[in-house]
Amino acid sequence: MRDQDLIDNGRRVIKLEAEAVEGLLPKIDVSFVKAIKLIKSCEGRVVVTGTGKSGQIARKIAATLASTGTPAFFLHAVEGMHGDLGMIVSNDVVIALSNSGETEVTELLPILKRLGVSIIAMTGNKNSSLAKAADVVLDISVKEEACSMGLVPTSSTTATLAMGDALAVTLLKEQNFKEQDFALRHPGGTLGKRLLLTVDDLMHSGDMLPLVFPHTSMREAIVEITSKRLGVTGVIDGNGALVGIITDGDLRRGLEKRQNLLDLTAADILTKEPKTIYAGELAEKGLQIMESFKITSLFVVKKEFPKKPVGILHLHDLLKAKII
Repeated sequence: MRDQDLIDNGRRVIKLEAEAVEGLLPKIDVSFVKAIKLIKSCEGRVVVTGTGKSGQIARKIAATLASTGTPAFFLHAVEGMHGDLGMIVSNDVVIALSNSGETEVTELLPILKRLGVSIIAMTGNKNSSLAKAADVVLDISVKEEACSMGLVPTSSTTATLAMGDALAVTLLKEQNFKEQDFALRHPGGTLGKRLLLTVDDLMHSGDMLPLVFPHTSMREAIVEITSKRLGVTGVIDGNGALVGIITDGDLRRGLEKRQNLLDLTAADILTKEPKTIYAGELAEKGLQIMESFKITSLFVVKKEFPKKPVGILHLHDLLKAKII
């Protein structure tokens, strides 16, 4: 096969699957609304089930629901017939996936009906056994599979996955699910750290907080910057209010302009109105401020005392915590 044939075939698959997803738009209708309301009012959990490729998609949909505020788990339809149905109780909602609507999933239906469980079907066949038994039917039918033989589940599984995402994200908005809620379900990895860690968790405080007074000699100020190893010191007045900042950059610029730098005081070299961040804010917000102003440190203040520093957050702390 020529290189161009390979490219053309790959593009054809993407085009067909994109069309399959776009074809769902008119199917987001009253049935979709009923499904959302049914899941939202569920007092138990959402059980997503399927077999084969549909089972793989069902597993992902369950994971997405669970991570966005809707308690859910995956049940393999075959395993359900061999004991795992015991995980389902009457106040659960089952989302059953089957493009044909005639797979092993249908064997669960009599038991689910006996349990009084509500059933949402995702199927490409509205006349199937699954569709007839369901309380709500979400149509995920496609014109054709992307497979040249029309046999391998491709466009249909993509459409099913998109419908599942539509449910999850709509429920997320309906339940006023916030970033903090998402973080509680994703405590591991960079994502969890970005959404959970606050500046309080990473800031330097107490004896590690570099501070000098306006009248402090530059010799002493340099010692403070060097000893605290943050490349910066804050300048506070007699009331402890932050009036300025001196960075390594200020020192370099001072040396370029004045040969008598060590004879000056902190007041002669400081930069006024340094950027700050409130205690309790997400460390991610601190990163955004640093990137916006192209700086490497932020003094941390409390809302009730916005001029008095209680800590300092440095870019290196964000790097070590893998916020970046």
